[in-house]
Order: sequence, then structure tokens, then C-alpha cells
Amino acid sequence: MPFLKRLQNLRTDQDRIIDAAPRRRLRALLVDENPTARAVVARRLSHLDYDVALAENGHVALSMLVTYPVDIILIDMGLAMVPAIATMKKIRTANLAGHACFVMITGRSDNQSMIEALEAGADDHVVKPFDFDILDARLRHLCQRAERLNALSRHNAELDARIARRAVELGETREALREMQADRARLVSSIQALHDEVERLHSAQA
Repeated sequence: MPFLKRLQNLRTDQDRIIDAAPRRRLRALLVDENPTARAVVARRLSHLDYDVALAENGHVALSMLVTYPVDIILIDMGLAMVPAIATMKKIRTANLAGHACFVMITGRSDNQSMIEALEAGADDHVVKPFDFDILDARLRHLCQRAERLNALSRHNAELDARIARRAVELGETREALREMQADRARLVSSIQALHDEVERLHSAQA
């Protein structure tokens, strides 16, 4: 029980650190074939403390992510050259997303695209036209959730490693105990043999 309590306290402390952390600039990648939309979104997000990289299609996005890790990947569902869901899947298959959150941008009446995107693994979607303050809040919430999950994954990995080390140590201790018991048995046998020899000598002298 004390161990579980320490683990719970560790997670609580991690949450406090994340919640208390100062507002940081997030790195975002916007994939949109419309140059006007790219410029508007990039400008508004930049004012909200984002560093925004722009890609006009999925191929460019893949190339950029090789050297430019991001926190958020915004993909417009209207992509034609490489469809949005295909772009997301290609990024994940290439292991270029890291811990980035995928957010799909859809139109108001495009409910089916929203469903398909979420079923394909998108973390969230936003509907055009959107309020940038609300968008900012949603994106930061997604990033905070991702950070908590990543922290929990790291803690779980550390716990698994600690358990594995303890198991090895326990196995070594058991082996050492068996060797000590075997040594004790041999010593007892030697003492008994010596005692028997002394008794035999006494009997012979009598």
C-alpha cells in the first residue's frame, strides 16, 4: 500500500507541474492546399504563441516533419492531392508524428468526414469557420492531455524496469539462500562425521 500511495503522489505531483508550467509556445504544422487559409490561420495562431509551419499538401508535410518535430498537426479535410486521412496515416506509418496531436479541419456540414477522421485515429476536429480563442483552448487541452499520457507512460516504463530489477534481485537472493543452505547442510554433515569419528576413537581406546 505505501508503494501505491507513493505512485499516486508521484502522478499528482506530475499533474501539478504540468498545470503550473508557464504558457509555452507550441509548434504546429498546418496542412492546407488553400494559400489564403494557410496565411490567415498561421498569422492568428502566431499571435496566440504558436510557431506555425505550413505545408500545401501531404507530401510536403511528410518532408517537413523529418526535421521539424511539432506538438500539433492540423490537416484540412479538403486536401485533394493526398487526402487528409491518408496524410495522417502516412505520417504515423513513417513514425514522424512523435507525440503530436492530430486535429482535422472540416466544414460545418461535413459530419461524415468528422466521423471518418475520428475513427481513423484523429485526436480531435474543428469546424470552419472557427473562433481562434476556442481553438487555442482546445489545442492546449489536447497537448496537456498528451503530456500527461506521456508522463504516465514513462512512469509505467520506469515501474516495469524497477519490478524487473527487483525480480532479478529476488532470484539472485533465492539462489544465494539455496547455496547457503547447501553449505550449512555440508557443514552439519562434516560436524556429524567428525563427531562420529571422535566417538569411534573413544570406543577403540576403551
